[in-house]
Amino acid sequence: MPELPEVETIKNDLTPQIVGRVFTDVKLSWPKAVRETAPDEFRSRLIGQTIVGLERRGKYLIFRLSGGEALILHLRMSGALLLRSPSDADGFVRTVFSLDNGQELRFSDVRKMGMIWLVKDVREVTDKLGPEPFDAAFTPQVMAQGLSKRSAPIKSVLMDQSFIAGLGNIYADEALFEAKIYPLKRAKELSHQDVKRLHKAIREVLDQAIAHRGTSISNYVDPAGQRGSNQYHLRLPRHEGSPCKVCNTPIQRLRLGGRSSYFCPRCQGNSELRR
Repeated sequence: MPELPEVETIKNDLTPQIVGRVFTDVKLSWPKAVRETAPDEFRSRLIGQTIVGLERRGKYLIFRLSGGEALILHLRMSGALLLRSPSDADGFVRTVFSLDNGQELRFSDVRKMGMIWLVKDVREVTDKLGPEPFDAAFTPQVMAQGLSKRSAPIKSVLMDQSFIAGLGNIYADEALFEAKIYPLKRAKELSHQDVKRLHKAIREVLDQAIAHRGTSISNYVDPAGQRGSNQYHLRLPRHEGSPCKVCNTPIQRLRLGGRSSYFCPRCQGNSELRR
């Protein structure tokens, strides 16, 4: 799933190419992707609007429009946003946004899980999101205060978008590995030093991923259709039994919230495992 670094990369790539462009047509081959607006109304409201800005909030892409509305996209598990010429061939394209310079912004989505909104107030979609990891107001102290109220495993809390926006499975695992924290440890049981290390690790892991243009383990590609390279820089192997890059202990996998979580039982083990 595209997480914060992937969506940030898409935003950064698209901004100089599409800001100032006008939507001239919209083709919806999977109308169910559009939420809370009928397909015909969606097309009529969007066509003719100019893109005046592009933002990211968590894992959401927000296109600010000249009429005061916002087009919001969430790529979900397998979505990709491609900037193409009409003659280019792409598979699994569910929505095509035609632009006034002849290019097309294509929403490709293998699993048909992506979501699109056209809203007057962005908060209708993003209001429940937690703080951005890079916000100055998101300090270790603020993070500690929020964790002190959570009895769920720390891995689950990190993936809760109402606690922190944009973090998903891969980067939560990476941050916990860097901070040497067992993924099933109760969030409220983290020490002051645990929280300080984790806060730093989250920002460093995301910074690295943005610098390497995202992690392409499965479907993620940038708007030009190119894969990111951060998968070659992950510190935590994502294969059970692979040796830890720090201590050579075999990596273990556990299931949490229907997702696989990887960890090193020696570097991150709970007190019983470390003995």
